[in-house]
Amino acid sequence: MHVNSVFFSSLGKKYFMGLSGLMLSGFIIVHLIGNLALLNSDRDPFNKYAHFLTQETGSLLYIAEFTLASIFLIHFIYAIVITYHNFFRARPVKYKMVVNAGHTSRKTIGSVTMIYTGLTILVFLVLHLLHFKYGQVVMYTTADGKYIRDLYSLVYQFFGNPVNVIFYILVMVLLGFHLSHGAWSAFQSLGINGKRFTPVAYSAGTLFAIIMAVGFIGLPVYIFILSGGSI
Repeated sequence: MHVNSVFFSSLGKKYFMGLSGLMLSGFIIVHLIGNLALLNSDRDPFNKYAHFLTQETGSLLYIAEFTLASIFLIHFIYAIVITYHNFFRARPVKYKMVVNAGHTSRKTIGSVTMIYTGLTILVFLVLHLLHFKYGQVVMYTTADGKYIRDLYSLVYQFFGNPVNVIFYILVMVLLGFHLSHGAWSAFQSLGINGKRFTPVAYSAGTLFAIIMAVGFIGLPVYIFILSGGSI
């Protein structure tokens, strides 16, 4: 079978886009759960969690990072391909307003802005990694004598600045819009749909998007209030 017929056929594009989207949604859930340790007034739990992931998993870390980066790349490439296809092959009449087309169609702000919110999230991800993963390294000794990086304090310092908090909130709102369409449409891309399932998937996707957005927004707001904020 020709490679293009597998990876770039109409069915192939939908399948890889949907599957990679669901995988990234799973990563977002795990990432939020791990970040909940920031709510603890004791910095040790979060720092030990971060230290375990980055220093004590050995080669598994590189495998996980390579896998995650590959999933991101696949999702990004297919997003560009699908957007290109829709832009140049769609009917010439532009939509003047966002409306729901009915049946299994769900035309929303989230659906028509997917490429823009996606690109914004990609830029944010790069900045996020540069600041936290590859940023300033401050070491400290935990209560049980471990000498590890104090990422907890770096996060609190970052979100003590209202500008950073506002920027983070805006991006998380865009993430919510992105997920509101992406989460449920992933099932359609994989061929999992139907008159009964689609409305449930749509509602579940919307709820998932709200929970993730609120969860990620709540963390910096909580940290800012707790730290007292600074300019």
